[in-house]
Amino acid sequence: MYPINVKITKIIRETPSTRTFVFDRSFDEAIAGQFVMVWIRGVDEIPMTLSSKNSITVQKVGDATEKLFCLEEGAELGIRGPFGKGFTLPGKDEKILLIAGGVGAAPLAPLAEYAASTGVCMSTILGARNADELLFVDRFVSCGEMHLTTDDGSAHRCGFVTDILAETDVAAYDRIYTCGPEMMMKAIFGMLEKENALEKTEFSLHRYFKCGIGVCGACCMDKKGLRVCKDGPVFNGMELIDSEFGSYMRGPSGNKKQF
Repeated sequence: MYPINVKITKIIRETPSTRTFVFDRSFDEAIAGQFVMVWIRGVDEIPMTLSSKNSITVQKVGDATEKLFCLEEGAELGIRGPFGKGFTLPGKDEKILLIAGGVGAAPLAPLAEYAASTGVCMSTILGARNADELLFVDRFVSCGEMHLTTDDGSAHRCGFVTDILAETDVAAYDRIYTCGPEMMMKAIFGMLEKENALEKTEFSLHRYFKCGIGVCGACCMDKKGLRVCKDGPVFNGMELIDSEFGSYMRGPSGNKKQF
């Protein structure tokens, strides 16, 4: 698939480290959790989850995102997608729990809004390094019950999302969804495995992508060879048992990078 040209119509400074880029093109067919390949001309093409039907929310972490942060409204990007497997959408009679850390709130916010629009009962655990970095608080609050935590205690509870999860009756939920730093999700994985709750939990993963369509194998995970861009980026917890998840990922040359 060739990139389509989109124009940035609005740039929103969400936190000191994240910005939302709104496009003049809406990807109405996208499911929460899917991603697009974003071509920053002259620099790189990188995967970005959709934070709404017509936006991406980006944290500045490398050359491509640094260049993206230099763009202004009216600038143009190339977009391929949406690609990959998104979250399983909940049924209206189900009760769900969302667990988001940092910019991992980006794919979960549209899922929360979809669920709220269909009458799903939900709770969200949202964490960040500090109060300034809490992302999409208003969007989650408008959808259901909210629990906030910050590493430094600058907003609400001091601690991690896992502290709140430890006090939560996970058996009360039909589905659990999580996205955030991999070590955070690995800790959640371990807690839910002990509760025999992995089968109802979905994890949204990040890996190095090249093609984005499952051809090149750059994002394959040990030991099963799952392609994160095609078989994911959202995986059921049972699929991640005995995998590299939480241990390492591979870089552009295929070398292992430990977490």
